[in-house]
Amino acid sequence: LDRLSELARKAGGLQILYAGKSHPRDLQGQEMLRSVVEAGRDLEGKVMLLYLEGYDMEMGRLLTSGVDVWLNTPRRPLEASGTSGMKAAMNGVPSLSVLDGWWVEGHVEGVTGWSIGSSPDRGTVSASPSHADDEDGRDAGALLAKLEEVVVPLYRDDPDGWARVMRGAVALNGAHFHARRMTEEYAALAYRIQRG
Repeated sequence: LDRLSELARKAGGLQILYAGKSHPRDLQGQEMLRSVVEAGRDLEGKVMLLYLEGYDMEMGRLLTSGVDVWLNTPRRPLEASGTSGMKAAMNGVPSLSVLDGWWVEGHVEGVTGWSIGSSPDRGTVSASPSHADDEDGRDAGALLAKLEEVVVPLYRDDPDGWARVMRGAVALNGAHFHARRMTEEYAALAYRIQRG
């Protein structure tokens, strides 16, 4: 939190919108959301961190079309897909994400957005809480470094460069990740329907 506060001070301000839900029986997910709300209280006056309650399709639509950068930090390899990042890209919103899910294919560093951490390990998910905590710590450090060294300076100091990344997100990701491709791949790969 101290490093994030310092980044916000140097950048002249930083606003983080956090949204989402956990399953009613996902106690660990609910605890994580509580910790985000507590972090927002701890950062008050330094970083504007808001947890938006009642996440639904309408809120998702507003966020994917109205934020400056789409942050996604799943634990590798647990990202189911990442369709919200795809929707954000169609609206010219670059992603800043762990390399998992669709971002493995959609990521072009500095063109469609930016990666957090290293390439994905396609092995099994470790059952060890300490391994997951270590990975979370490495990703947190990589996220802050990318914000400090690349994303915030580009946004703050180079509006033309930022606009290029926005256009790259639309041109490359928006043109490649869409419902037609999904339908064709489901038909060909899941249902084995041959294309004419």
